[in-house]
Amino acid sequence: MTLIGWLQILLFFGLVLALTKPLGGYLFRVFEGEHQPLPRVLGPVERLLLRLCGADAKREQSWSQYTLALLAFSLFSVFIVYLLQRLQHVLPLNPQGLAAVGPEQAFNTAVSFTTNTNWQSYAGESTMSYLTQMAGLTWQNFVSSAAGICVALALARGFTRRPGLEGQKTLGNFWVDLVRGLLYVLLPLCVLYALFLVSQGVLQNFAPYRELTTLEGAKQTLAMGPVASQEAIKMLGTNGGGFFNANSAHPFENPTPLTNLVQLLSIFAIPAALTYTYGKMARDTKQGWALFAAMSVLFFAGVAVAYAAESADNAAVASAQVAQVGNMEGKEVRFGLSASTLFATVTTDASCGAVNSMHDSFTALGGLVPLLNIQLGEVIFGGVGAGLYGILVMVVLSVFIAGLMVGRTPEYLGKKIEAKEMKLSVLYILIFPLLILGLGAVAAVLPQGISSLNNAGPHGLSELLYAYSSGAGNNGSAFAGLNANTPFWNISLGLVMLAGRFLMIIPVLAIAGSMVGKKVVPAGPGTFPTNGALFTGLLVSVIVIVGALTFFPALSLGPIVEHFLAGAGKVF
Repeated sequence: MTLIGWLQILLFFGLVLALTKPLGGYLFRVFEGEHQPLPRVLGPVERLLLRLCGADAKREQSWSQYTLALLAFSLFSVFIVYLLQRLQHVLPLNPQGLAAVGPEQAFNTAVSFTTNTNWQSYAGESTMSYLTQMAGLTWQNFVSSAAGICVALALARGFTRRPGLEGQKTLGNFWVDLVRGLLYVLLPLCVLYALFLVSQGVLQNFAPYRELTTLEGAKQTLAMGPVASQEAIKMLGTNGGGFFNANSAHPFENPTPLTNLVQLLSIFAIPAALTYTYGKMARDTKQGWALFAAMSVLFFAGVAVAYAAESADNAAVASAQVAQVGNMEGKEVRFGLSASTLFATVTTDASCGAVNSMHDSFTALGGLVPLLNIQLGEVIFGGVGAGLYGILVMVVLSVFIAGLMVGRTPEYLGKKIEAKEMKLSVLYILIFPLLILGLGAVAAVLPQGISSLNNAGPHGLSELLYAYSSGAGNNGSAFAGLNANTPFWNISLGLVMLAGRFLMIIPVLAIAGSMVGKKVVPAGPGTFPTNGALFTGLLVSVIVIVGALTFFPALSLGPIVEHFLAGAGKVF
């Protein structure tokens, strides 16, 4: 580790901190303010889009109506993206004449982009036409991100609305939240972002692929396409699906250290800002900063361990008796150790999944950090919206534990946490490990599962665990040694992604519906404050204990034992 490396990490976090309040305040104005920005310009567009949706901006929905609207919209999205892939060979904007995508892979990809996972079992430049990339994948990047914000807002309203004062038990309107998220937040930011990327050398064209002659006289094909427009929402919406197979390690997606820094910032920007938005909704910004602080503690712990591990020499190269400067295997020289390790930590803290280095080539402990980040529930800032509602479920659990310790009914923001909310919270927490460990165990014993592993022993187990963790956590990154483009993996991971998104959203919205109608009781001498350092420490402890203890046995057989074997000179 170097001083320069740590200064890069601190500079990144300082910029995230600087963006949190202004962007969070803007989001509060968009979704909770009486007047949205640029009413004369964007107001008519918003009203037109709402009329097309058949929605009334003044008519709010109950939690069940909100949930049904979200599920119906998402199911329709899966169908459209599936059709685009299956019919791309007869549709325009396919200059390379790419064939139709197979049914299992089309199902996997449609589910992946609808659930904001963006798991890719294909090479984008050799599989997807320009039309599929734009009308299917890029469009879905926008709406799946906006849908995540919708769920976070609904849960936040459940905790922060006061029926006694406001006389309402609704959670807002899904269609209004969706349209405003797209129109006032994601679209304008991405237009500016895409123009910046183009200025740095990211491609944006409809040109056919180019055949070039290298200095050695060989032929090389350079893929073209509308990259910058997809790259912007890929990062800002914590989607992660790359236009090219190499993702953000590709120089046409991420050409310079400056674009690398901006991409990192854009992953954390909205998830961090939503914590401040939540504090504004709660009428106590310290509530939001307490969540931000908990996320920050976990972020620094992860990046410190990963950076230390990757700064050590690679045991697999030690026998070659060559000089090493840390583990540069699988990393781009133009980014180096610190920026590559920071990217791996950030992209798995959030449910992004974009990569600028290959996680499969990390050391055992370096690869453990991205895997554990996902398995903690992606609450370390998390995905757009998903990070906020995920950590709020952990808040409910933490408040309940605090209530048990002091011997009184737990309260949060003046509302009592009762049996119904605890059952829903525990259901949310149990779904995640059930998907990962249950299907992981099945894949570990079936020939259809283990035949796709590129490595034996503990590293092979890590590849398998990472795949299901990434799918259930809607992350999308991978230990690339796994060949996931088989019927078994395409279907099983598609089902895991669906369950990891929607089976966890339903209890979240049910909690919101249960909490929104409760009366607010004044804080008393026995009320446990949830806006200070003590609660932040408790929240961090609960997240670590729930996540770490749940997955510790599996991790012990994977990256942990691999670390000790590598120290003994045994490399898989």
